[in-house]
Amino acid sequence: MRLLLVEDNHPLADVICRSLRQDGYVIDWAKNSNEANGWLLGQSYDVVLLDLGLPDADGSDVLRRLRATGNRAPVLVLSAREAVDERVRLLDLGADDYVVKPIALNELEARIRSLVRRSHGNADPEISIGSLRIDTVGQRALVNDRPLELSSRELAALEYIANRARRIVTKEQLLQALYGWQDDINSVNAVEKVISRLRAKLEGSGVMIRTVRGLGYSLGTDEDPPA
Repeated sequence: MRLLLVEDNHPLADVICRSLRQDGYVIDWAKNSNEANGWLLGQSYDVVLLDLGLPDADGSDVLRRLRATGNRAPVLVLSAREAVDERVRLLDLGADDYVVKPIALNELEARIRSLVRRSHGNADPEISIGSLRIDTVGQRALVNDRPLELSSRELAALEYIANRARRIVTKEQLLQALYGWQDDINSVNAVEKVISRLRAKLEGSGVMIRTVRGLGYSLGTDEDPPA
């Protein structure tokens, strides 16, 4: 999952980024509204974490501009402003959630997971496809109730395509979801290697990742018709 953090407090941003990256998220960090607008023009995000007290503009301006472009990425506002009227204003502008700082990191991750599920129309914290079950809270995947041994990146890739099961996911979408700009990777091979390892670990489960030639990948069961 790829996230954008818009936060000018460097120590706080560093703590949030390190914690989320350790749990397998790819996270870009914008320190002001200008940087945020640039990231949002060039990347797709599963969730935007938006502070309001930015040095060059109010965070609500970033939200307003985002929604004006038709971008529906879930936005979680992180703010020290406690007034109810302020929360109502931001939600009416198009924010999906609003929390008052300070926030515990485990609560922040829970809210991120909730927003991702809602954005895919799935309120259940578990994703089930055939014999495959992904526990998005416990951060684990099981086949026939037996845990799969997955790296954090493999789990992130599996969850990403499972959220879009039986739909085509392009290699570029996976690349953006799994790798940050700071990662030193060969973009041609990185995604293919992750998919290859996942296929080996899913072999014999009845769940498969199909290659849709020229388009990308599709996750489903071996009983599903080709995409």
